[in-house]
Amino acid sequence: MRTPYIAGNWKMNMTPSAGKAFAEELRAAAEKAGADVKMMVAPPFVTIPAVAEALKGSNIIVAAQNMADHTSGAYTGEVAPAMLKDLGVNTVILGHSERRSYYGETDAYINGKVLLAIKEGMDVVLCVGETLEEREGGKLEEVLSTQLSGGLKDVKPEEMAHITIAYEPVWAIGTGKTATPEDADGAHQFIRSFVAKMYDSTIAENLIIQYGGSVNASNVKALMAKENIDGALVGGASLSVEKFLPIITFNK
Repeated sequence: MRTPYIAGNWKMNMTPSAGKAFAEELRAAAEKAGADVKMMVAPPFVTIPAVAEALKGSNIIVAAQNMADHTSGAYTGEVAPAMLKDLGVNTVILGHSERRSYYGETDAYINGKVLLAIKEGMDVVLCVGETLEEREGGKLEEVLSTQLSGGLKDVKPEEMAHITIAYEPVWAIGTGKTATPEDADGAHQFIRSFVAKMYDSTIAENLIIQYGGSVNASNVKALMAKENIDGALVGGASLSVEKFLPIITFNK
């Protein structure tokens, strides 16, 4: 059985003071509701310390939305793995579609970060997904194959326990559009089968694959009911406890 994994990606939202207040409210609400899923929030870098302090001792993971592909040095504006770990952060989101499209991150560049994160003992949420043009052009499987093989290059079988895959169709992120549960499950099934070919069936069966793309309280149950959907990478709805709580308690 794969444990459901619900994550909130705050993107460039929440100041440290707002993030601290939100984290305290979320913690209390999740504990009261008896949430029994794996939970994570990913604040902006500057907000991490306040959120980490507010969630200390809870079962809510504090993650980073990105990190550098180097351990230290003359890389102005970058944040190294050791800096994150010193704050208590051991999970990082890599390859988000916004990093790919807005900042030109390639599969090879993302792979460098994946390998460094694993070397540093961190867990990774690796994002993959197609644009609307690619989906309508029948390139879904080609895109996913390229991103998976590129992003997981040189990741050893025993290191796959540190990898979560987040399937996020780019056309459904922040648009209000959501892939149907059937479409999403089909993409997840392809990802699982591709990982089985890259590694083996046991690794593929144990792999947690999240869905990301306008997940909300009204569609989360239908999505999570599908065989290959193991969690959610939530954007906008994770910025409100009122909206996020029903997602993390979908199985209640």
